Amino acid sequence: MVSQIELVEVSARDGLQNEPEIVGTEAKLELIARSVAAGLKRLEVASFVNPTKVPQMADAAEVMAGLPKNDGVTYIALALNRRGFERAAEAGAKEVNFVLAASDAFAMRNSGAPMLGLVDALAEVTPLARAANIRVSATISVAFGCPFEGETPAETVADLVRRAADAGVFEVALADTIGVGAPSQVRDLFARAKAAAPGVQLRAHFHNTRNTALANALAAVECGVRVIDGSLAGVGGCPFAPGAAGNVPTEDLVYMFERMGIATGVDLDAAIETARFISRTLGKATPGMVSKAGGFPKAAST
Repeated sequence: MVSQIELVEVSARDGLQNEPEIVGTEAKLELIARSVAAGLKRLEVASFVNPTKVPQMADAAEVMAGLPKNDGVTYIALALNRRGFERAAEAGAKEVNFVLAASDAFAMRNSGAPMLGLVDALAEVTPLARAANIRVSATISVAFGCPFEGETPAETVADLVRRAADAGVFEVALADTIGVGAPSQVRDLFARAKAAAPGVQLRAHFHNTRNTALANALAAVECGVRVIDGSLAGVGGCPFAPGAAGNVPTEDLVYMFERMGIATGVDLDAAIETARFISRTLGKATPGMVSKAGGFPKAAST
């Protein structure tokens, strides 16, 4: 078994984007600072999309401007098209996550362009990114199933991975946007992704809608994936994916993998406290389990 993995923290972006009450910029920046202090080194922090469609991300440029300065930390901005990429670049992003979709129906609802139109937009962006010294990754949404078209053909996912690699991304994520995947499907899709783009780093993104996210994350690591997305407190969801629940909780991932002897570089106690900060900020209970139960109980002193 692998000895170490990387966790990508997405609570400030994916975690908050579907919240009905706007979270202030200062609260977002405190969440990011707490996440960094907990040991998270790669964080998706803002989305440069249409603010009328995703109002929670209207302050993306302000968030980018206020980020804690840390040479060992990478902040990721999300984009859906060339304009979003240009806005992210203007805001100082050094890594941009470009979202593709494995179905036309979801692509149109999420991005306003067909599936292959998004691939064309990615291919248009990557030369601009190289010239600006910006790394570009691609996330393939609804890779495990679509709320509008049903089952996603594995061949479609593999083809998109190949096209993204051909466009010049350094990493491709397979996203279970609506939380329908199971471990056997995880193993199959990532095997196909490796075959389609053998030189590209792979990342996994799971939602816990049907309580399979931890099992899927473990299956991904067992089949060679070394980068997993998580969201502290398990918050998250997609405005364009009906019924999608939160992301796999980061603190739950940390507990599971560290108990297995797989290092994450994240301080569990600090992650738990940050998850509780999110719950207080949102004014509601959040889905994460370890933030409620705590870490492994310490033996009573005698």
